Amino acid sequence: MSLPREKTPAMAENDKLEKLRQLNRQADLGGGEDKIRRQHEQGKLLARERIDILLDPGSFVELDRLRTHNCTDFDMDGKKVPGDAVVTGHGLIDGRLVYVYAQDFTVFGGSLSSVVAEKICKVMDLAMKNGAPVIGINDSGGARIQEGVASLAGYGEIFQRNVMASGVVPQISAIMGPCAGGAVYSPAITDFIFMLKTNSYMFITGPDVIKAVTHEEVTKEDLGGAETHNAKSGVAHFSVDGEKECLLMIRELMSFIPSNNQEEPPFHPTEDDPSRQDKRLRDLVPDNPNRPYDMKELIGLVVDEGYFYEVHRDFAPNIVVGFARLGGRSLGIVANQPAHLAGCLDIDASVKAARFIRFCDCFNLPIVTFVDVPGFLPGTTQEYSGIIRHGAKLLYAYAEATVPKITLVTRKAYGGGYIVMSSKHLRGDINLVYPTGEIAVMGPEGAINIVFRDAIEKAADPEKAREELAASYREKFANPFKIAELGYVDQVIYPEETRPVLIRALEMLKNKRDQNPPKKHGNIPL
Repeated sequence: MSLPREKTPAMAENDKLEKLRQLNRQADLGGGEDKIRRQHEQGKLLARERIDILLDPGSFVELDRLRTHNCTDFDMDGKKVPGDAVVTGHGLIDGRLVYVYAQDFTVFGGSLSSVVAEKICKVMDLAMKNGAPVIGINDSGGARIQEGVASLAGYGEIFQRNVMASGVVPQISAIMGPCAGGAVYSPAITDFIFMLKTNSYMFITGPDVIKAVTHEEVTKEDLGGAETHNAKSGVAHFSVDGEKECLLMIRELMSFIPSNNQEEPPFHPTEDDPSRQDKRLRDLVPDNPNRPYDMKELIGLVVDEGYFYEVHRDFAPNIVVGFARLGGRSLGIVANQPAHLAGCLDIDASVKAARFIRFCDCFNLPIVTFVDVPGFLPGTTQEYSGIIRHGAKLLYAYAEATVPKITLVTRKAYGGGYIVMSSKHLRGDINLVYPTGEIAVMGPEGAINIVFRDAIEKAADPEKAREELAASYREKFANPFKIAELGYVDQVIYPEETRPVLIRALEMLKNKRDQNPPKKHGNIPL
């Protein structure tokens, strides 16, 4: 009978290498071939497949690939997968460092265990230390029930880091599957949320619970699908057809924003002539202040290559926000949209613009504001829902912002709408107006009904008198030259010169330094 040979150091090393290869294969398989097949059959990519599309080829460095959960209840100690239900690490987007995590639905439905939370927290901590964005790909069934309150504690740890990272490094969320219960609050704190038009849901309580509690029947799509959160609730900022398109859109978004709050935005050289004038701008804005036009067309004629990366496109379309470049410089754009609700400011528009302005201010992006606003939307619905409080958020955001602020009134700016849209009184740096601009307490028609009420009533032809008085009021008060005399605008410009004027203003303001009084934080009217 022969005795077993004692292992040599070389044999032991080979065993360890084989063990590592085996663990890596298990990590790649996640929940197993059946779960992988089911994920693909649903039109969904795997966690690592998503990361490969998002990042520069070959740049992903995975962390905690071999970590496993430590739960022993409910026979869980025999159900361990290397990496557990999330893939985490860092890589590059256009050569710039980013941190990423992608929940793996094939492993316990992507549920959050204490170890999953620890993995996510680790990359968030590294992102803060190294000043790099965090991109989270969400595809999870929620808290891991087998772990009880430990799972809930994990969510709390993530939320705390979301808050601490807010305004320090950009945070981006992609919803590529279910996201329910407490899980929705992490994406909600991040700067931008992308959702897919299919297989993408966010809600606090699902349809079954709602039916049991309120007897209301609603589908997952109607309750928390991409269309609902992009057009109705405003929770999400982008609605995208497919996963690959979504991930490429995130890469594009990164090209406009800096990696942290200490950096300047990326500069992209352009062949679009900074001195380019466009005569189409002469006729784009109608003389009639009540006729609509598309403000996005005006923006397209001005910015580099005519490209505007719009944010929150389907929510509150009476105001437009997004990113563009002028002379290669990234900036944020806020603009009233006369083609919808005449460009009035309402609750949704105020909140949408205020949040975007604050993002730009956090990350050193100049703000260019195109103004054509008749004022705030009147009515009991708006008043009862708190238009005063929500409108004040827009005012607060502009007044608080210390980045370069350039404002152009294209046609009209009346009353409170004039003040809150980055007026000179809210520390606007350069305020411009077209010769067709009307800036006044209110429109001529409303003003004369107050100022000249008696004269109109006594006139032989009240309608003719009203027209003459309105024309006279517009000539004396509602014109750009009167406000230029007062110094509330810096220039009255020809429309075709918009692009070169804005670029020169940005160049002049590139070294701007402004500070707010020292304080813990302000008390924005939430």
